[in-house]
Amino acid sequence: MPCQQTIYGKIIYGPEAEVIEGYILVEDGIIKEVEEKRNDSGHIIAPCFVNAHTHIGDSIYKDPVLGKVRGHYVERDLSQLVQPPHGLKHRILARTSHKKMVQAMKNSLMDMNNTGTYAFADFREGGIKGVIALKEALESSDINAKIFGRPGNCKEKRDISEELEELLINSDGLGMSGANDMDITILETARQHSLKRNKTFAIHAGESSRDDIEKALTFDPDILIHMTKATNQDLRGVADMDIPVVVCPRSNFITGVGMAPIIEMLDNGIKVAVGTDNVMLNSVNMFAEMELLSKIFGIDDRQVFMMCTLMGAAILGLETTGSILEGNIAKIMIINGNSNNLTGIKDPISGIVRRGRPDDILSVII
Repeated sequence: MPCQQTIYGKIIYGPEAEVIEGYILVEDGIIKEVEEKRNDSGHIIAPCFVNAHTHIGDSIYKDPVLGKVRGHYVERDLSQLVQPPHGLKHRILARTSHKKMVQAMKNSLMDMNNTGTYAFADFREGGIKGVIALKEALESSDINAKIFGRPGNCKEKRDISEELEELLINSDGLGMSGANDMDITILETARQHSLKRNKTFAIHAGESSRDDIEKALTFDPDILIHMTKATNQDLRGVADMDIPVVVCPRSNFITGVGMAPIIEMLDNGIKVAVGTDNVMLNSVNMFAEMELLSKIFGIDDRQVFMMCTLMGAAILGLETTGSILEGNIAKIMIINGNSNNLTGIKDPISGIVRRGRPDDILSVII
C-alpha cells in the first residue's frame, strides 16, 4: 500500500511562490496533488530551505573572540579567522580528532533539520579526510548534501592531480578558497580536473576586496561565493557568463566586509542563493538570513523566500525540489500560522520572512 498524507492549510505554491488555500497530497515522498479548497487550518505549508554555502566542519568551534573581552580588544580580521592554511579555524581543525569532528557536524545537521533546511552545499576543507568525515556524519541524516571538496595545503606549489582525482570521485565537485589564497597553477589544475569529471567548480571571490574577482572569472566557475565587493561592471560580467552567486549576509556583517550588492545582482539578472557560511560564526538557521535580507537589505519578501528555497535548489542542481509542485519530491515544512509569534499575520510569506522562527515549525517532511 502506498504511504499517503494529506495536509491542509495555506500553501506557498509553485516556482512563483503563490499563496493558495487548499491541500497537498503526498504519496511515497512525492507531491501527487495540490488543490485549492477553503479550510480552517492555521497551517502554512512551505518548501524547505536550501543552505547554499556552509563550512560545517567549523561546528567544532562556535565562539571565536571578535571584540572586547574584559576590557581588552582582540582584533580579528577575515584572514585571521578563516584564511587557509593558518587562520584560526584551520588551526583548530588541524588539531581536532576525526571522531569529534564527525559528531560536531552531526549536531549541525540535526540543527538544519530542526530549522527547516533539507539541503546544503558544503565547502569541505581537509582534503579527502574532510570529505570522508562529512560523509560519515551524513550516514544518519536525511538531509541532502552537495559536498565540494578542497585539496590540502594549497599554498604550496605541487602536483595535486592525484589528490584532485580522489576528491572528485568522492564528492560533487570542488569548493576553492579565493584566487589570491593559493598558487594560480593549483587553481588551473583543479579547474581542468573538474571539467574532465563534469563536476562543479565553485570559488570564493570578492569577499574582502575585489582584487580576486577577475582572476576567479578566468576559470569560468560554476558558482561564485560572496562577491561582497563586486562593482556593477563586475556583476555585468558575471551576468554575461551566466554564473550564479551565493551570498552570506550574516557572515559578511560579522567579519566586517560589508553588504553584498544583492539588489544590483538581481537587477543584472544573476541567479542569487543564500548560505549561512562558517558555523564558527553563525548558526545554520536560514530564518535569520531571511530577516536580515528583508529588513536591512530591503529586498522584496517573496524574492527573499525564493532565494532561500527555489534558487538554492536550482543552483545546486536539485531540479525536482525547491518548490511545492505536482511531481516534485516533497521537501516541506509545516508552520504554525497560529503560533504566538505568527498569529495575526496577513501575508504568510512576509510573516515567515520577517519574523518566522524555528519554533514556529510544527513538522518537517524531508
